[in-house]
Amino acid sequence: MNRVVRVTEDFWAALDLALPAESRPGTPSPPTTSPDHRSLATGWDDLPQQIPPDDYRIHIDAGRTVAVYAVEAQMANDGAVELVAITTDVVWPRE
Repeated sequence: MNRVVRVTEDFWAALDLALPAESRPGTPSPPTTSPDHRSLATGWDDLPQQIPPDDYRIHIDAGRTVAVYAVEAQMANDGAVELVAITTDVVWPRE
């Protein structure tokens, strides 16, 4: 199932604080077209649940601007996925 993904104002505020100043986007791109959020739209049931509540999931992935990010999302009453928070790790692993 391919769900609609919406971004909450709290998410944008958290993203603004999480990104290094030189990496902050001028205009955010719609998350439904971003490959970074495709797993939230299509694989909701396969993502790890946060306990409680069971209508929240977390998506963790490697980033392009940050080393690692974790997006917290919730299932809305209308079946859409709402991005509510993000945390990042800006320290890149040594190669």
